[in-house]
Amino acid sequence: MLRKLICASAVCLAYSAPSLDGARAQERSAVTIFENVRIFDGKNPSLSAPSNVLVRGNIIERITTDQIPADRRADTQIIPGGGRVLMPGLSDMHWHAMLVRPTPAQLLSSDLGYTTLLAGAEATATLMRGFTTVRDMGGPTFSLKRAIDEGVLPGPRIYPSGAIITITGGHGDFRELVDLPRTPGGPLSRAEEIGGSIIADSPDEVRKRAREQLMQGASQVKLTAGGGVASPFSPLDVTTFTDDELKAAVEAASNWGTYVATHAYTSASIQRSIAAGVKVIEHGHLMDEATARLMAEKGIWLSTQPFTDLGGAAVLPPAQQQQMMQVVNGTNQVYNFVKKYKIKTAFGTDILFSKALAERQGQGIVDLTRWFTPAEALIMATSTNGELLTLSGLRNPYPGKLGVIEQGALADVLLVDGNPLEDIRLVADPANKFIVIMKDGVIYKNIVPK
Repeated sequence: MLRKLICASAVCLAYSAPSLDGARAQERSAVTIFENVRIFDGKNPSLSAPSNVLVRGNIIERITTDQIPADRRADTQIIPGGGRVLMPGLSDMHWHAMLVRPTPAQLLSSDLGYTTLLAGAEATATLMRGFTTVRDMGGPTFSLKRAIDEGVLPGPRIYPSGAIITITGGHGDFRELVDLPRTPGGPLSRAEEIGGSIIADSPDEVRKRAREQLMQGASQVKLTAGGGVASPFSPLDVTTFTDDELKAAVEAASNWGTYVATHAYTSASIQRSIAAGVKVIEHGHLMDEATARLMAEKGIWLSTQPFTDLGGAAVLPPAQQQQMMQVVNGTNQVYNFVKKYKIKTAFGTDILFSKALAERQGQGIVDLTRWFTPAEALIMATSTNGELLTLSGLRNPYPGKLGVIEQGALADVLLVDGNPLEDIRLVADPANKFIVIMKDGVIYKNIVPK
C-alpha cells in the first residue's frame, strides 16, 4: 500500500493510494471502529441511541448499541466518537468539476492540462468539505475521475456526463459570431475540442454524440433542452432540441442502460423533454404549475439548486447577469411546487467559475432551510441524492448504496462536532466541524482530539 501524507497547518490528512491489485486488496482488509456515536442515517429525521459502527474495507459491516470487540490487528483503527454525530457523506447532484476554478476566458484559452490540474486541486478541496460524491453535469472530467479512482489524488466519487450536448446557438455553444457559419466537417470550437460541450443538429448527430460520451464512461447523458445563463447567444426562453433529437439521445442512453438529463428552465423545454423520455430535469426554475404537476404525475426527477442571489454571476456580462436574476427570482416558486406536489427532488449547487463560491458549497444545504426543515435538507443532500444516482443502472461507476449509514452501505461517512439536525449551519463549516472524513473506507481527515 502506498501511503501519502498531506499536512495543512496543524492538521495532517492521511489517505491511501493503491497502485497494484494486491495493494488494493490489502487496503480493503482494514477495519475502522467508530465508538459512541449518534447516527443520522440519511433517512430518518432523528438520531440513533449511542452506537458503535464497524467499517471493514469500504463497507459498513455492523451497527450496534453493543460494544464491538476490538480486532487488535495492526490495520485496525478505533475512533472515539465522544457522543458526536456520524452521518453519510454529502453529495452534490449538479457539479462541474472542471469549471469551478477557471474563469470562462481561462477555460477556453488555457491548456487543458492546466485546467485539469486546477480541477484536481478543487476535487481535493471538495472532498475536504465533506462532499464525497458529485454528479458532474458537463465537462471533460473522465481523466480526473480516473485519477481519483486510482488513488492518484484525493477527491469525491464522480458520476460524469462528459461533454454537454447542445445545438447551434444553444446553451453550451460558446462560439463567437465570427466563427459562423461552420461548414460540414469544419473545425470544432474550442469548447468542443476540450470536451466541454458538443454541437449536434440532427437526430443522427445527437445519437452519435451521446454514444461518444457513453463510450468514454458517462454514467448519464446531458442535453441542453433550453437556453441558459452562461452562454452568450442563448436566451432563457428558447426551446432547443426537436422531439426527434431528444428521443435519439434517450434511445442511445437506454440502450446503454442509463438515462438522459436535460438542462431546462422553462415549461416548454421541460414538457418536451418529458415527452421524449427524459428522466431528470436540471434546474426548472421557470416552470409553471401545470408542468410541476406533470413532473409529479410522471415520476420525473428534479435536480435543482437553491439560487438565492447572483452568486458567481459577477464574472458574466450584464445581459447574462439579467438572465441569472430571472432564475433567482424563480427559486422560491420552484421549491413551493416541490413541496406542494411532492416532486422527487435532488440537491445540487451548479457552482461555476468561482473558487470562493465553491468554498461555501455546504451553505447551499443551509439555504434549503428556507423551504425545508434541517432534517429534510440533510436527507435531500444524502439519501435522496443517493437514490437519484441509482438511475445510472449498469453504468453506475460505484455500485453500492450511497447517502446512507446502514449495514452493507458504502463507507462514505462524516463525524460531526455537533448535531446538524439542530444546527444545520455546521455543514457550512467543514474545516472546524467535520472532524473525520471517510470516503470508500479510507480516512482522509481525522482531527478527533487525543
